[in-house]
Amino acid sequence: MVNEARVINFLANMLALLAVVAMIAGFVVWLVQRPYFSITQIKIEPMESQSLSYVSAPTVQATIAGRLAGNFFTIDLDKARSVFEAVPWVRHASVRRVWPNTLQVRFEEQQPLAIWNDGQMINTWGEAFSANQGELPDNARLPRFSGPEDAERLVVQRYAELLRWFAPLGLTVDQIELSPRYAWSVKLSDGLHLNLGRDPAADVADPHGRSGAVSFASRIERFVRNWPALAARLQGQVASADLRYPDGFAITLAPATQSSGE
Repeated sequence: MVNEARVINFLANMLALLAVVAMIAGFVVWLVQRPYFSITQIKIEPMESQSLSYVSAPTVQATIAGRLAGNFFTIDLDKARSVFEAVPWVRHASVRRVWPNTLQVRFEEQQPLAIWNDGQMINTWGEAFSANQGELPDNARLPRFSGPEDAERLVVQRYAELLRWFAPLGLTVDQIELSPRYAWSVKLSDGLHLNLGRDPAADVADPHGRSGAVSFASRIERFVRNWPALAARLQGQVASADLRYPDGFAITLAPATQSSGE
């Protein structure tokens, strides 16, 4: 009889304890769902040492409207980050809670480097992205790149190499085309077209690798070394140059223009 009484008392105490725990849990659930903890403010900031040129509060609000769920305690920060990274011109976003009803969002903006395949842009990390090109500054003059999908990083890498090679000539690159078989053609800032041939890196397993880059560079080096004397002699008559030859390069002269009196 004594043992049965102890068991009954133990069970009674346990039931009472569970009831208290359930009441506390219910109170906590009720409390965290109060409107006081609803997200009512979103504070947007640039990443450290950056500024925001394209991302604005109205754009953010328009993009995330109706897409964030939960309050200060229940919002899923990973899902929220994905929503904020859908804002145009945003490359990365970080999201944190600020007591009691604020989300602090820090944005890393896209840094546009070139127009990519006409419909997109490509950033300085070699990543394609979509945004309204009409929001670019009026004085922005981006080169145009085109090529196969997944070749963005290689195109940006070659663009950087070309800029270094042609800098001593005072020239930049206006246009780069990479064909499906990884053959390059380039238009320089003075209007000269270059046929650079197939990229040696395309022959290796990883076309984004650097194998073969020396051969690619040697064609350009030969042209850059000989171009100043040739350009001085032909006085702007060259329309294009073909650099694919193993021991030199070929040029094509521009069509002769007729004077107005002829």
